[in-house]
Amino acid sequence: MKIIAFDRKDGPGLGIVEGAEIIDLSAVDAAAPRELGGVLRGPGVASLAAIASRAGAGHRVPLAGVKHRMPVETPGKIICLGLNYLEHVAEGSYKPQDYPTLFMRCMTSLVPHATPLERPLASIQFDYEAELVAIIGKTARHLTKDNALDCVAGYSCFNDGSIREYQRHTVQWTMGKNFDRSGSFGPLFVSADELPPGASGLSIECRLNGQSVQKDNTKNMSFNVLDTLLYVTKGITLEPGDLLVMGTPSGVGHGRKPQLWMKAGDTVEVEIEKVGLLSNAIVDEKA
Repeated sequence: MKIIAFDRKDGPGLGIVEGAEIIDLSAVDAAAPRELGGVLRGPGVASLAAIASRAGAGHRVPLAGVKHRMPVETPGKIICLGLNYLEHVAEGSYKPQDYPTLFMRCMTSLVPHATPLERPLASIQFDYEAELVAIIGKTARHLTKDNALDCVAGYSCFNDGSIREYQRHTVQWTMGKNFDRSGSFGPLFVSADELPPGASGLSIECRLNGQSVQKDNTKNMSFNVLDTLLYVTKGITLEPGDLLVMGTPSGVGHGRKPQLWMKAGDTVEVEIEKVGLLSNAIVDEKA
């Protein structure tokens, strides 16, 4: 199942994507949920399929032209991995890691599909990072290999936009990873049952102005989704709606010679096989 969060005339709404159309769940049932985080914390995504099963021809709208919202707008936690593809580790002059390298992002740093990312006033070093994000659907602690993937409800695309200059001010990356409107998330939630276990074996690519700048496969993660879930839940309870952002391949702008930074007028795309294409224009932050 592919779920979209979008703007209706009366506010946010959820829909099921079928080809080039959306089943508008609020048109089917005025009491339908309007935010996926609440669905994940409550009845679960199967409840949306039940509403969609009652849809008639008048409950569908074209997918093209709708204004996207982020697939989950109320995550309790956004946990991100750094240094999770070996070639990216090398281009950043780091050593291979023994454990997942974790940091956090906040919601003010993110925008949805087709909403511009902002290069900040503070620095020109605005970098792209194509990433897979796992969306948690069950409360989870002390997971095992047998049950870890059961807590993932679905997946989406993520651009972990980074202000490299600020990321490297200290050994902690929080500042450079959390500038307002520097990253993006979307366009759709794709349920886990539509993808290989752990979303492994999928091509992942970033394009800047149509030119491929990152290209790899999710099977090449140093710490895959299962391994990361096992590690994180040794100490942190994951809750429905939480996001686990799985790191980026090589080819980032910081590692290039000459370095390549996103600037106003650019368009950046993150595409993951069977998951979707996340696209954002770049604008400069207004003074």
